Amino acid sequence: MAIKTFKPVTPASRFKTVASFEEITKKEPERKLVQPRKKTGGRNCYGRITARGIGGGHKQRIRLVDFKRNKHGVPAKVVAIEYDPTRSARLALLEYADGERRYIVAPLGLQVGAQVMSGPDAPPELGNFLPLKNIPTGTEIHNVEMFPGRGGQMVRAAGAAAVLMALDGGYAQVKLPSGEIRRVHENCYAAIGQVGNLEHENISLGKAGRARHLGKRPITRGVARNPVDHPNGGGQGKSKGGGGWQQLTSPWGLLAKGYRTRRRRKASNRFIVVRRDGRPMKQK
Repeated sequence: MAIKTFKPVTPASRFKTVASFEEITKKEPERKLVQPRKKTGGRNCYGRITARGIGGGHKQRIRLVDFKRNKHGVPAKVVAIEYDPTRSARLALLEYADGERRYIVAPLGLQVGAQVMSGPDAPPELGNFLPLKNIPTGTEIHNVEMFPGRGGQMVRAAGAAAVLMALDGGYAQVKLPSGEIRRVHENCYAAIGQVGNLEHENISLGKAGRARHLGKRPITRGVARNPVDHPNGGGQGKSKGGGGWQQLTSPWGLLAKGYRTRRRRKASNRFIVVRRDGRPMKQK
């Protein structure tokens, strides 16, 4: 995928970059595989705002992606590569031998006309979905299951790839894109390859209006407010603490930087071998 830039004839076009969409082969989605996306505006069931900065945006339809890929042993042909407005990765439309069509997350290099398959007998080739115990070590994988049969939950964003490092004692050691090394049961499934649309991280919105199209509303910085409105507000001129140095926080005083939000005694800690900061996980 390439990135398109524009002649800077306006302030917005000076910094705006967009995807070329050259890999997209089908514009309209499969009618049976979409459903409307309900907008909440960041409000809960009582109408109160619980997530700030959400609202508006273009109308979107959710693509029903098959993360389980449970049609084992049935070959499928890639019919099209499509755009998904609700995720960063591209989607591949599969047509199985029995005529059924399903969406999957498109890996890098998957072309229209290619054949993919899922199941324990599938070869470890691009786009195939098979158990970790049947994948050679050192292989790049994506759409990794956390628990057998639940469907892929990890490594699904554009450009993401995990690496299968080792198999030992019924578990596989998988290095995630964050750098964390995690133990996953060897019967969990994963797809071969790296997620496509690598240039997604290089796209610059260029203007505030494009953020509004995505459903993102503006938020005033805490240091720009008054002390009555925010813990970081007030002060003469630019100030990080309103007269005295203090940590940057949310409007309700929760630390914004360096605050660990993961529970210390979380049950899944025992599956983490190396944390994402490179330090080994202390097992209790």
